[in-house]
Amino acid sequence: MFRHALSVALPAVLSLSLAACGSGEPPRPAIRPAMVVQPLPARDVTEAYPGEVHARHEPELAFRIGGKVSKRLVEVGERVKKDQPLAELDPEDVRLQLEATRAQVAAAEANLQTVRSEYTRYKTLLERQLVSQSQFDNIENTYRAGEARVKQIRAEYDVARNQADYAVLRAPQDGVIATRRVEVGQVVAAGQTVFTLAVDGDREVLISFPEHAIDRFRVGEAVSVELWSQRDKRFSGKIRELSPAADPQSRTFAARVAFDDAKVPAELGQSARVYIHAEGSVPLAVPLAALTAEGGQPFVWVVDPKSSTLQRRPVRIGPYAEDRVPVLEGLKSDDWVVAAGVQVLREGQEVRPVDRENRSVKLVAKE
Repeated sequence: MFRHALSVALPAVLSLSLAACGSGEPPRPAIRPAMVVQPLPARDVTEAYPGEVHARHEPELAFRIGGKVSKRLVEVGERVKKDQPLAELDPEDVRLQLEATRAQVAAAEANLQTVRSEYTRYKTLLERQLVSQSQFDNIENTYRAGEARVKQIRAEYDVARNQADYAVLRAPQDGVIATRRVEVGQVVAAGQTVFTLAVDGDREVLISFPEHAIDRFRVGEAVSVELWSQRDKRFSGKIRELSPAADPQSRTFAARVAFDDAKVPAELGQSARVYIHAEGSVPLAVPLAALTAEGGQPFVWVVDPKSSTLQRRPVRIGPYAEDRVPVLEGLKSDDWVVAAGVQVLREGQEVRPVDRENRSVKLVAKE
């Protein structure tokens, strides 16, 4: 009986113990702080575009005839003078062509001497009425054809002589070799780019605008330029040129920014950043750290002022500025946006809004 009573009592005791343990409520998760900000108006936003310093004039240099490259006389970054040889083609083919044309000139001139003698003789015979007019006309036509042939061959000889000069590629102006696209031994076609020359003179910054923003900019618009080698200075400039067509690969529109002062110490290839005032172009802007994305769709976390819970808000953004991103659609000026740690947040999570000094923020709309 004792064993039977124990077997009945033990489960009852365990049941009571488990019931006692389960009677308490689960612990409430800690409410984490979240740094919040409100979007800034567009007048406080400056868009920034990275760029690179280029020469204003950058002609692509090429041979005017095709052939095999036998010599390359300069390297990228080397300074060259006007008419300085840059590269040479194998001269054997053009030399043989020149000799062949010279021989054709000699043959045509010899033939002209023969037909000229015949023409003079037949003219004397015609005056004595010893030949008919038709015979004289035939000889005269032969003489005229000989003269035309000599002119033609001499012109071809001049072309061949020019082509011999074209076997040497020379610099059209003073400047710096910016790019090189051939090697010794390579066969190139006439007009194929061999070098790009950065001509001495004005310097500009090459930047690119995205497709959706190209309508906001115009030629002559004032900008400021910061060279990465001189981060403490801003140089004034303006948009000098806008490409009318997008690049087929990047789908961006190239633009060239000219300095107002031609003496700006900008060197070829230097990195730069162009700042353009975006007043009136976008309604609002938020810090870069407030933006995240999922599946290619950007969004921000907005705090509900009543419940202090998070709501995912999809947005449409513009081109990134230095530390902010303009928001074209999806936000209002009185929204409160989480500005840090957005990657670890979740929908409906309760947070404690704080400012950058870790002070509690009362979520109210801007006046």
